[in-house]
Amino acid sequence: MNFDPLAVTVSVIAVSIGAFVRGYSGFGSSLIWVSGMSVVFPPILVVPAVYMLELVASIGLLPGVWRQADWRSLRWLFLGVVLGLPLGLYLLASLPPAPVRVAIALVVLAATFLLSRGFSLKSIPGPLPAACTGVASGLFNGWTGIGGPPVILFYFSGPAPVAVSRASLIAFLFVLDVLGLGLAGANGLVTTDVFVLAAILAGPVFIGIALGNRRFIHTPPETFRRFVVVLLALLSLAVLARALLT
Repeated sequence: MNFDPLAVTVSVIAVSIGAFVRGYSGFGSSLIWVSGMSVVFPPILVVPAVYMLELVASIGLLPGVWRQADWRSLRWLFLGVVLGLPLGLYLLASLPPAPVRVAIALVVLAATFLLSRGFSLKSIPGPLPAACTGVASGLFNGWTGIGGPPVILFYFSGPAPVAVSRASLIAFLFVLDVLGLGLAGANGLVTTDVFVLAAILAGPVFIGIALGNRRFIHTPPETFRRFVVVLLALLSLAVLARALLT
């Protein structure tokens, strides 16, 4: 495949913005990358390339947050994902994902409104709620490619410090992306063109991640929480628009 310079430039801009957001908040890059890159490249090339770029982003962030992550809740989330992902893939092959994207977007918007009004859980949810959240994430990821919102709400509505929530989310998304890339490879979607595109964009990812992470270090917790609420609202609106227009 010939990579048009204009298409590469558009992708570099989208990836740089998404990487900064990911480095700062710990999430939000995938939707920005997929939306921006799909304008100039086919989705069959974009989606597996984004899985690779997400892993690059996670590798850049994980060493600095490994000790902060709440591994007790993460292991139950991972168990739920393993249970929910096969069902999501089955539904993907059987039913249209668009109505579920609409439902996810509306639920996230409602939860974002509650977070903006000061709603929060009084204690960290136990194993059963964590496992159920993981099932929902795996189900949504397999069915619609949008697996992050349940876990984002799980962590940022709780009483844990924002650094712990962000670190746990980064670790969770790393595992989710490993599973996604493995499934893409098993289905023959990881081609030479995918590797080339990911290699071209890896540099902007590292730079954006570093700048976003530096910004997070100097951000007060309450300012960061407000940013998360705004970002969740924008992403849910983008998911809703994508579902209604496709």
